[in-house]
Amino acid sequence: MTQINFKSAEFLISAPSLKQCPLDKGAEVAFAGRSNAGKSSAINTLARNNKLVRTSKTPGCTQLINFFLLHNSADLRLVDLPGYGYAKVSKAVQQKWQEHLSQYLNDRQSLRGIFLVTDIRHPMQEFDQMMINWAVKSEMPLHVLLNKSDKLSRGAAQDTLLNYRRDLKKSGFEDLVSLQIFSSVSGEGVDQLAQQARMWLQSDHSHSSSP
Repeated sequence: MTQINFKSAEFLISAPSLKQCPLDKGAEVAFAGRSNAGKSSAINTLARNNKLVRTSKTPGCTQLINFFLLHNSADLRLVDLPGYGYAKVSKAVQQKWQEHLSQYLNDRQSLRGIFLVTDIRHPMQEFDQMMINWAVKSEMPLHVLLNKSDKLSRGAAQDTLLNYRRDLKKSGFEDLVSLQIFSSVSGEGVDQLAQQARMWLQSDHSHSSSP
């Protein structure tokens, strides 16, 4: 089996809806998160390429589903999902994004797992909880990146991680949802992220959406 090298990632296409997405074959992992959580930076850190995904000082610029090829193969992909909330756009446009996001999450057969990027200082906002609930209901593996750990002391970051692990265990979600500390600034946790992404991309899991 080919050892997946995330440095090989290159832009493929931006799709406004599921219909315009690449062929639904092979395997892909998707990154979701609130617009100001640092989702694009997390993907760039994984790929060790700061220019792969465009980042902006104005959160909410990802309005399309962006696909990136690995190893120049249409069979392995990283996916940057539209950022949720915060963007200065009309409610109608936000509603449209949410519809396309929901359709992608429910119908995309090649989706192997979701990385939910959240700010460690303000984790588990309404959208984050919504994504976790959806993943559990759909039996879709989800891995939370508690991003921006460089903004906290090591002790405070560890406390946050342990508290949320405890909450997941109480909810009975720990089998499908995992967590880690991450920082796209310091690079903390990037190896763990890469390991998780490789495991999903090389798995045989087939996505069956909930009714």
